[in-house]
Amino acid sequence: MDHIVVHPAYFPSIAQMTAIVNAQKVTFEIHDNYQKQTYRNRAYIAHTNGRLLLNVPIKHSKNGDRQKTREVVPEDNFPWQAQHWKSLQTAYRTSPFFEYYEDDLAPLFNDRVDNLLDHNIKIFDLLCELMGVEVAYNYTSEYQMQIESGDLRHLIVAKNTKEYNLSPYTQVLEAQHGFLSNLSILDLLFNEGPNSLQYLEGQSLEF
Repeated sequence: MDHIVVHPAYFPSIAQMTAIVNAQKVTFEIHDNYQKQTYRNRAYIAHTNGRLLLNVPIKHSKNGDRQKTREVVPEDNFPWQAQHWKSLQTAYRTSPFFEYYEDDLAPLFNDRVDNLLDHNIKIFDLLCELMGVEVAYNYTSEYQMQIESGDLRHLIVAKNTKEYNLSPYTQVLEAQHGFLSNLSILDLLFNEGPNSLQYLEGQSLEF
């Protein structure tokens, strides 16, 4: 697709990054209402027992009103960043490229996070830099229920059961639980390193 609309995600899925890499222009949706159980605040990695959820705890509004995604603040009385980083180290320390990217990624788990949306954009910018992805992106100016073409906002739904026909690549824990498809882009990065961009460009997915 020439132009797609997607939600900024917490270390996006491989399917979403495939869509982004193969688009000419990307628009990030920033005027939506926050929804639970989406990749806005979660990512899945490969761990000893299979898929492991990394979840960013969210401060909910005191009066129970719905929050806009751009207003969402992570909960800061729980060391979620340290927990996520420890999980990544445990899962990927023996992968071919974890040490290669470790120093670049560490600040995302050490620096205080005051806004989830801003953090997700910061993550996206760094991932693009590490993988050599060049993509022009902007932001929505208002929320639109219907978008004529290129609407891939559904990719943010973590409970989306659609199977994407992603090519297998070697995963560090594959011998224990087989190939796990469409994990966080971090899984691809730590296993494929500089080949990650070529892998994404080579995928032909129907969204």
